[in-house]
Amino acid sequence: MKAIPGDRYLRWFGVSAACLFAVAWIWIVAMPLAYMDTEYPSWLAKRQMLAGCDLGEVLVVGDSRAAVDIVPALLGVKTTNLAVGGGQAIEAFIAVSRALDCPVPPKRVVVSLNAGHFVKPDLFWERSIRFGALNHAELAEVLQTAVELDDSTVLSPRHKDGLPPQLRAWLYAIRFPPLYFAGVLKAGGFLRYWQNKDSLDAALASRGQYYFGTDPGSSVMAADGELRSFVPLPIQDHYFNAMLARLAAREIPVDFIAMPLNRSTYIHVRPEVEGGYSTYLAGYAARFGNFSVVGKVMPDWPDRFFGDAFAHLNPDGATVYSAGFGACLQARLGGHPAGMACDIGWGGAELAQVP
Repeated sequence: MKAIPGDRYLRWFGVSAACLFAVAWIWIVAMPLAYMDTEYPSWLAKRQMLAGCDLGEVLVVGDSRAAVDIVPALLGVKTTNLAVGGGQAIEAFIAVSRALDCPVPPKRVVVSLNAGHFVKPDLFWERSIRFGALNHAELAEVLQTAVELDDSTVLSPRHKDGLPPQLRAWLYAIRFPPLYFAGVLKAGGFLRYWQNKDSLDAALASRGQYYFGTDPGSSVMAADGELRSFVPLPIQDHYFNAMLARLAAREIPVDFIAMPLNRSTYIHVRPEVEGGYSTYLAGYAARFGNFSVVGKVMPDWPDRFFGDAFAHLNPDGATVYSAGFGACLQARLGGHPAGMACDIGWGGAELAQVP
């Protein structure tokens, strides 16, 4: 039967649409630096260092405060900072597991997760999965564990899309274009490439450290001041325990070091939150001989050292913190008794002397 002009038009329209979709798909897979948001390059730098086993003696894992506050260049020992924005025990477990597969694993691991990242979900789908921090097999294992634990907090993104988690995981694994179209449009297709490439180079040069806010002080109360209790999510507790168990099996020392809060937040922290957080970590210190909780679990610093409303240190604060922490870390690496308390550089007389 001879095709009518309208049928021919629809056929060519369909072919053209399919070709455009295929081109967009290839672009999305091949050029994430061109459209991903500005935090993606820092995650990519950490993935590249981890994939290349370029780790050094000390590995840092944790959340965005650790990513900002710990400056490897100021520690006096080769350190790689793999902490990420929104990072929780799941992301820390994945990073540590991959590091342990390296021919020369780190000699020491520093873990820093704030209280909120144990008790509340964060950006698992929006960052960790979208940015490719977990491969498909790792994500499948996490989702299965969540089902077994009856913990739904990682099974869907904050903004519900109605997709079953296994299907969503597969679509992210193949970089299905509709999941990324908003970012591509917002970036004008490719306009973020040069900025993101510069950020990638900077994150590699800094061995994973990067900044969020850089204001010369913040008196805004961060989310820690809004917590009402400390009850860890089952999925986060599972992976925190699994991470420590793997490190214990390899006899690698682990230091849990909490990043400072601005005082405008700390004055609102409920005693039951700080007490529950401290008790929880002390329980793990009693369970694993290689695990130490170093210093206060919620140290407070003057507001002038913070750069935003999320208790990230500004460059001056990170410099002061890392200089003190570096001295403490080297003492701990050397087994020096003075390093065991690790109160160097935050709180007490040392901080009071900073202008």
